[in-house]
This record gives sequence, structure tokens and C-alpha cells, in this order.
Amino acid sequence: MADPKGFLKVTERELPKRRPVPIRLMDWKEVYEQGDPTQLRRQAGRCMDCGVPFCHQGCPLGNLIPEWNDLTWRGEGRQAIERLHATNNFPEFTGRLCPAPCESSCVLGINQPAVTIKQVEVSIIDQAFANGWVDSHPPESLTGKTVAVVGSGPAGLAAAQQLTRAGHTVAVFERDDRIGGLLRYGIPDFKMEKKHIDARLKQMADEGTRFRAGVNIGVDISWSDLRARYDAVVIATGAMVPRDLPIPGRDLAGVHFAMDYLVPQNKVGAGDDVTGQITAEDKHVVVLGGGDTGADCIGTAHRQGAASVTNLAIGKQPSPVRTDAQPWPMMPNLFEVQSAHEEGGEREYLVSTVEFLANESGEVRAIRVAETEFIDGRRVPKSGTEREIPADLVLLALGFTGPESDSLAPQLGVPFDDRGNVERDNDYQTSEPGVFVAGDAGRGQSLIVWAIAEGRAAAAAVDRYLEGETNLPAPVRPTDRAISL
Repeated sequence: MADPKGFLKVTERELPKRRPVPIRLMDWKEVYEQGDPTQLRRQAGRCMDCGVPFCHQGCPLGNLIPEWNDLTWRGEGRQAIERLHATNNFPEFTGRLCPAPCESSCVLGINQPAVTIKQVEVSIIDQAFANGWVDSHPPESLTGKTVAVVGSGPAGLAAAQQLTRAGHTVAVFERDDRIGGLLRYGIPDFKMEKKHIDARLKQMADEGTRFRAGVNIGVDISWSDLRARYDAVVIATGAMVPRDLPIPGRDLAGVHFAMDYLVPQNKVGAGDDVTGQITAEDKHVVVLGGGDTGADCIGTAHRQGAASVTNLAIGKQPSPVRTDAQPWPMMPNLFEVQSAHEEGGEREYLVSTVEFLANESGEVRAIRVAETEFIDGRRVPKSGTEREIPADLVLLALGFTGPESDSLAPQLGVPFDDRGNVERDNDYQTSEPGVFVAGDAGRGQSLIVWAIAEGRAAAAAVDRYLEGETNLPAPVRPTDRAISL
């Protein structure tokens, strides 16, 4: 363990400071200041010798959290990254983007603020990259088997790296012009700068993984042709179908899905010229949806110079503290002030959007909303509470309903389940032999740690299919879910 008395001596939770709002709104860099190594060591020292470390179960990757907390406290960074990489291919992603279910299940969190596990994690990997401790691990020999991974988000990249290291020849196909999936184009730079993706992709390329950007499977190459060319295929296309809001005025100019707004900005940040980019400059922006994607839209709108930003959620405002209905070690739904919320704008809850209102040019000028009431368990607009909110730009950040099926189903014949996800068995394999599915395409919209865990587990299943046995780890099963009562 780390400092045996650390959790008794240091009872407060400390995190790096965020850069001042007026400063960070002038750029697209990550919002946090450089961390203090002394503070980090002090926080790592709060990790307890808790007997049964529930953080292992809180994280689907099974991260060896007490071990690398201890090594961080001791100043042994190189050993810490080895233990971290033993279970997590991409801690630079999870340490920045994951909501940290491990912290919700931290034993210290029963009566103190939890250990800053996520901050320790990202500090370990950043130190490792800075010191040249992230080595490539090419296979000692090749199996002669080939695998196509379709989709280059966290699930696809995790599967690809594991299979490459097992000796298979792996090609990752991505329809966008750069590798990374939503990590590349869905996550704003102020949450994760893309240099972190590029550094990891270099390691993977050095190990032998091949990348094919700008290839749309189902269009440029049919799914059936791809299956014929490769010994196995991994579908890791994510759950990219956005949830719509089919109310009057939905077809007005200025009402867009969140990704239609976020992706072009990320391309501009990468140096591309984007024709017809949707921008919030000098506009009254309304973001519908209170999740992470909504917060990404809010932060982006602030940096583009929006006149105002209003965030609406149809449900109740979550509690700022854990309630009896979500006891430890469950991951509670808490009211959170992300960096984007800190930067300005209004947040409203129990607001139902009734209609998008047009100006004379057919553009959205406002939205009509009403208070939300619950009738027979359903959320409905409360009659007589209608009002208007000015809006020149409305962004729908209402989540995703599942993977795209327009080419996959007819070309490959794989079925979809009643939730709209690609159907698979307990070994991640679809009804088509040799075709596997990992991440949100099979699980539905979920967390980045689940995507990486499923990518690793699916890789083990593919390796077993190709070789008859496998030494690759399988941290989760398709039926596994987060800790619950």
C-alpha cells in the first residue's frame, strides 16, 4: 500500500487547478494547469490498504489501482506505468475522459472524499510519454492470420493493439479522414488535445498495426467483401445514430445534432478548411441535453463567441451528493459542474421543449418550452407553463440510439437486438462466423472504459477463434454491467 497513515493525515481531495476562465476561452487547449507532483504524491498516499479494493470492480478494466497509487507515492513512475498498462491500453484517454466509476467505488469514499484515482492515472501516463517510457511491443512472430477492425474509437483501437501484439496482421478501417473516431472528432480539444491520440497511434504503428483512414466499409468496400478478404472482422463502429426530437419546427435552419456541430470545429482545430461550418459566434445558443456531449457543445459555443448559452434538461436536477437510492459502491448520478458550465451560461432542469419557432426566413428564432410534469411515470409538458427562449442555434445533445445498420444488416446479414445493437453471443461473436462486435456497437452508448474493456475482451475471443486458444485477457463479458444492487 501507499502511506499507511496517508488517509488519516490527508483527508481532503485535491485536484490541479483549472486555468482562469477568461484565459482558457481564448484558446482550445486543455483546461487544467500543470499538476503539482507533491500534491499528486500526497493524494496517491491516501489510497488505503482496504483489504477488498472495490475500485477493481468499479472499473470494468480491472485496473490495479492500489498498486500504481503505491508506486506513484514512492516516486517509481516507470513501474507505475507498467502496472497501469497491464490492464489499460489507453490511460491517456480514460484519465481525461472517463467519469471514473472507480472513484465512486473507492472504499475511502464511504466516509471521506475518494482518492483522486483519475488524476493519478493521467499523471502516470503523461510522465511516461514525457520520459520515453512508453515502449512499442511488436510480436515476436506472426501467425499468418489477418483481422480487419472497422472503427477506430477506443474499442477498435484496443482490439487492434491486443491482436497485433498476439501476432496477427491487423488493419483498422476508419471512414473519417483521420484515425480516432469520436476521440478525434467528437471530443473538443479543451477536453483532450489530439496530440495524445497521435502519440498512441505512433506506438501502434511501430508495433505493426496498419491504419486505413478514409475508407467507408459498406460503401467503398462491402461488408461481405471485407469478410472474404480477412480471417476475422471486428465491428467497432460505435453507436452513432443520434436521438432526434421530432417536434414542430425540427426541420428549421439552425437546429442541428450535436455531432454536426462538434465535428467541424475539431476539423478546423486540426487545420482543415471547413466549408459551411456551423458556428455559435454572436448567436443565442440553446443546448438540449444535460450530459457530456451537451457540456462539449457549451464549451465550444463559449469559445466561438456565443451571445448567450442556455442548457436545458427535461429531467430533475440531480443531487450534489450521493443519495440512499444510489449507495456506495454504485456510481451515482450527481449534479456536476464541468469546466464548460464554469465558463458561463444558464442551466435549467425540468424543461420540456414543445416547438421550434421560425423567423420570416425559415430559420429558428426561439424555442417554446414548458415545465415538465410526471403523469403515470411519463415526462410531459405541463399545460399553461409555456414560454419562449430566444435561439439562433439549437443543438440536440440527447444521446445516441445505437449503431448504423443501413449497410451492415443487408450486406453481412448480422441481426440486431431489440435495443438496436448488433446481436452477439457471450464470446462477442455475431451470427456470422468470424465476425465479432465490441464496444458501443454491441453494448449501446456507454463509457470509454467499457469500450476499451470490450475491445480487449473481443480481441481475446478473436484470438481464440483463430488459434484455438488465447493468452489475451478478457476483463468483461458482453452481459456484464456496472455495479448495481
